[in-house]
Amino acid sequence: MGTFNRLHLIRQMDLFTLRLFLSAIEERQIGRAAVRENIAASTATKRIQILEDIAGVQLLERGPRGVVPSPAGAVLARYARQIMDSLEDMRSEITEFTEGVRGDLAIASARTVFVPFLARELGEYGREHPLVRLAVHDVENVEIVPQVVQGEADIGVFAAAYDLDLDGVDVTPYRQDRLVALVPRGHWLSKRPGVTFQDLLPENLIAVPSMLGAYRAAARRIEEEFEPDYTVRSAGVAISLVRAGLGVTVQPECLVTREVRAGTAVLELAEPWAVRRVHLATARGRTLSPAARGLVRQLLDRPGRETGRMSYF
Repeated sequence: MGTFNRLHLIRQMDLFTLRLFLSAIEERQIGRAAVRENIAASTATKRIQILEDIAGVQLLERGPRGVVPSPAGAVLARYARQIMDSLEDMRSEITEFTEGVRGDLAIASARTVFVPFLARELGEYGREHPLVRLAVHDVENVEIVPQVVQGEADIGVFAAAYDLDLDGVDVTPYRQDRLVALVPRGHWLSKRPGVTFQDLLPENLIAVPSMLGAYRAAARRIEEEFEPDYTVRSAGVAISLVRAGLGVTVQPECLVTREVRAGTAVLELAEPWAVRRVHLATARGRTLSPAARGLVRQLLDRPGRETGRMSYF
C-alpha cells in the first residue's frame, strides 16, 4: 500500500465503493455485501482492495468470523455515512423543486402545547405541504425528549422543566406563556389579584404529571412537602375539579377559555417559575429532513411576526 494522498483520494474514490465498504462492515462479510449490492464477490473484493490502496492503509481486518473495520476503517466509515446522508439530503432538497416537499414527519407534543399552539400551525403546514404525512404523538411532557432521542419523533415540542434530561437533543426556544392559579368561585382566595405557591399549598392543590416536579421543588423552597390528594392526567380534568369546588390548580394561561373564566377565579401566580417556556427539541447530530426543516422554520417564524399579547380564547 502507498501513502495517503488527498488529491489521489478525491480523484480515485467512487461513491459505489464507499457504499460497498459500509455494506461489508454491516454484513461482516465481503461476500454478503456483494450480494446486497448486486455485484460479483470477486469484484467486491477487488474494489475494497483498491480502496485500501487509495487510502494507503488497511481498512478491514479479516478473520475467520468475517471482517471488521480497522481503526482507520472506522474513521472512513464514519465519514462515508455522513457522505451518504448528505447525498440523501441533497436528493430530497432537489426533489422539492420538481415534486414539492414530501415524506413522513413525526411530532411529539405535550397536550398543553398542542391544543393552543401547535394544532393550528400544523394545519397550515399540512395545507401548504400536502405530500408530507404528519403523525402527532400526544404524550406527557417528560416523554417527549426520549422520543426524539430514540428516533420515534423528528421534532419534540415541550415545556421547560427543571427535572428534564436534555442530553442528546438540540433545544430551540419556541414560545412562552404564563402559569396562572385557578380557584373556585367564592373561594376565600378568589378576591385576590394574585397568589403565591405558599397560599395554594394548604388548599388541596390538584396536580397534573407535568406540574408535579415544579410543585415539589416550590414546596422544598419554603421547607414544605407536597403530596397531592388528586393527581389527574389532564388539565381539563383538573379544571373540572376546581369548578366543582374540590380544590385549586395551576395551569397554563393559554388553556383558560371564556368558559373556564365563567366557572373559576383566575389569579396571577406570583412565582418566578410562573413563566412557562416552550421549546423545540431535535436529535443532536441527526440531519433534519427537508419536511422537518420546513416545519421548524414555520414554527419559529410565526411567533416573531406576532405582536402584542397573545389571545387564546
